[in-house]
Amino acid sequence: MAHLLHIDSSITGDASVSRRLTARAAAAWRAAHPGGTVTYRDLGQDPLPHLDAAGGLARAIPPEQHTPAQRASWHLTEELVAEVTGADTVLLGLPLYNFGPPSSVKAWVDHLIAPGLALDPETGAGLLGGREFVVFGTRGGGYGAGTPREGWDHAEPWLPHGLSRTGLEPRFISAELTLAPVNPAMAELIPLHQASLAAAERAIDELWAPVAAGV
Repeated sequence: MAHLLHIDSSITGDASVSRRLTARAAAAWRAAHPGGTVTYRDLGQDPLPHLDAAGGLARAIPPEQHTPAQRASWHLTEELVAEVTGADTVLLGLPLYNFGPPSSVKAWVDHLIAPGLALDPETGAGLLGGREFVVFGTRGGGYGAGTPREGWDHAEPWLPHGLSRTGLEPRFISAELTLAPVNPAMAELIPLHQASLAAAERAIDELWAPVAAGV
């Protein structure tokens, strides 16, 4: 039975465009996989603990030597890795905050970099590859080629590097200028935002269309 891991990270609730896109994708996935199951994790509402001095070194110390704090941190990593390994498809909402990823997504990635769980400690080979991983990036402004802030998006370029040791390979579907409808100073950019959002929605609708059609 097909299984989906659906992850949101936005802190803006119903106003979130990334949540809107991941919800659309999850609905399309369910339509294409009748009887499929879904695990949902909300990093915006229920953020993961960041790696700290008390438990963060659990990934570099043999489990039999763990302190109680390290044991708890390691068990959480085991849970997070199991969510990925149990999924055929992973969806992740990735809004851009202060030109980088939400810290909750960074914490998720940090937990996944676990020798013996997500990467082979002997060869360094990633153990989480072979599954579909679709990331829905949203950006309040414009960061494309030729824009004043070209290259200021440090979320989308970072994620493949951050996860490279795990074998996960993200495919990105992104929408820009999401602040245009709510920021009067960006009103003239609303048509560009609408076009970007529409393109992202079309890409979502095409993700599993052949499966849904039985092709």
